[in-house]
Amino acid sequence: MADPPAVENSEASPTRSDLLGSLAVIAAAACWGTSGVFVKLAANHTNISALSLAFWRDTTTFAILVTGLAILRPSWLRVRRRDLVWLIGLGASLGVFHLLWNLGVLLNGAAVATVQQAAMPAIVAIAAWAIWRESLTWYKILAITLTFVGTVLVSGLDFLGQAALSPGGVLIGLGIPVTYASWTLFGKQVRAVYNPFTTLTYAFGFGALVLLPFQPFAHQPWPVPPPAWLFFAGLIGVSTILPFALYTFALGGLPASIASILAMSEIAFVSVYAYVLLGERLSASQILGTILVVGGVLQLSLGRQRSRQIQQAAEH
Repeated sequence: MADPPAVENSEASPTRSDLLGSLAVIAAAACWGTSGVFVKLAANHTNISALSLAFWRDTTTFAILVTGLAILRPSWLRVRRRDLVWLIGLGASLGVFHLLWNLGVLLNGAAVATVQQAAMPAIVAIAAWAIWRESLTWYKILAITLTFVGTVLVSGLDFLGQAALSPGGVLIGLGIPVTYASWTLFGKQVRAVYNPFTTLTYAFGFGALVLLPFQPFAHQPWPVPPPAWLFFAGLIGVSTILPFALYTFALGGLPASIASILAMSEIAFVSVYAYVLLGERLSASQILGTILVVGGVLQLSLGRQRSRQIQQAAEH
């Protein structure tokens, strides 16, 4: 899935650029939604470990991004030394997130892992309150409550008598949004200074370095059968680079609050992909949890939008 760079834009009246931006975000969500499918298919064809797959995903993406920037925009590769600590933290969060994401997809399924990941905004809201003393308003509290209950249901605490996830699957599922939130919080420190592609290049590079020391202990299948190469190429091109490019394009003219809401369509795409391609089905309690998570994220995004509008009206 999705690790979209958070960039704020001012609210604007609907224009053709808004329509193009909205279509770009929905296309990005559709691409991000293929991540779990490609992870599962690649693992099934090679028996590659989640650790190795996370490392090679980050390494390959970094190689493509750094080569592209070196050729097209070499100035974007320059960063200040004092920002390296934030970029390293960003990369470490991304590397661990991809490891947990792979494990979550393999243990819990693509659809469940995607919904668990969607709990990230609520975790960020709590962390922002604790670290930066951002206000914890009623709509944030409501959103956090809905998201927490929904994530617990999706993670396997089943009140309707259906099969729950394994304890390991539950812990990994809860770790997915925590590491995703860490990635977002570290990105908050550098997103206003650097181009999104600069941030992503360093994030994937440091993410690969964090996972590198563990590779001698991870299963590295060789030779790799042709279908697995195809699935891995899809993971890099379709699930990683293409959606980031589309999302970055959309944020050029679309308010971030609107983009974040539209990006929630990833859950719908993943549910279809997982059902058609992987034969995954959510239980009744997991469907209820999905509805609560989506409702919580929408509440958080719409609440922020209302707060901005009220603040702008007060200033004028």
